[in-house]
Order: sequence, then structure tokens, then C-alpha cells
Amino acid sequence: MVAVQDKVDHEIDDQRRAWEAAASVVDPEIPVLTIADLGVLRHVAVAGDRVEVAITPTYSGCPAMNMIALEIELALEREGFRNPKVRTVLSPAWTTDWMSDEGRRKLREFGIAPPLSASSRRALFGVQQVACPHCGSDNTERLSEFGSTSCKALWRCKSCREPFDYFKCH
Repeated sequence: MVAVQDKVDHEIDDQRRAWEAAASVVDPEIPVLTIADLGVLRHVAVAGDRVEVAITPTYSGCPAMNMIALEIELALEREGFRNPKVRTVLSPAWTTDWMSDEGRRKLREFGIAPPLSASSRRALFGVQQVACPHCGSDNTERLSEFGSTSCKALWRCKSCREPFDYFKCH
């Protein structure tokens, strides 16, 4: 009976260690966010000495996904997991609603306006009022649909005059 419980405890510990290792990987385009903050990390499964991780890109063709997969493999190998497998899951498609509150806070503190709720009425009709991450003013304007990366748009605050990226809703 004790041996069975020890095995279960070991499996739970392995699962926790594998999740924490994968979840610690940062987004190479926004290094203040982990893939767990973004909601890109979908699933971690441990079976014996095998670990499989499922990730979902923020949009199809995201150039960061190959680097993220490699960093996950390296993080797992550092934790003693051999030959980890990372697979990409496209359905359901990633949405900014999967981003954690902690991730939204980190974005704001980094100077990037976090995404508005994709289910909001304003997002439905394409009318958005994005708060400036620098001063908090809602007196902002979109300068370009394209920002420093494909998942961001370039905005400017009319109050403090600072430009900023806005993480677009998906």
C-alpha cells in the first residue's frame, strides 16, 4: 500500500515539475510574459519518463512558436525529463480571453496596453477605447493596426502624448 502511494506521489510531483518548467518559458517577443500568462500553454502530460506539452499559437504563422517549443524542451530537459515532445494545437483557436490577469498586469507595467475583453460590445462593433498604459487616460487614438509585432497595434495617448503598443484582441 505504501509503495502505491509513493508511486502516486512521485507521479504528481513529476506532473507539477513538468508544468512549472514549461510554464516558466517566456514569450520571446514579450519577455515579461510567460507562455502560461499568455494562455499559450494548454496541457502538460507525464507518462513514465515521457512528457508531452501542448501549445496554441496566438495566431497562425506566429514566428515565436518554434522558439517557444525549443525553450520548453530545454526547460524540461533541465528538470530531468528526457526527449520531451511539444505539439501545436490549433483548435480551438487561441483568444486573448485566455490571458491571465497576472499577464494583463505585467503587460500594463511593461508599457503595453493589455487586450480588452474580446466579448465586449465595443469589440463586437470595432469601437475600442484603449487606456494608456503610461498615464491611464482613455483619450487615445490608434495610429496603425500594426505595431512592433503582428499581434500588436500602435496607439498614442493624446493626454501624455506617449506612443504605446496595444495587444490586439483575438
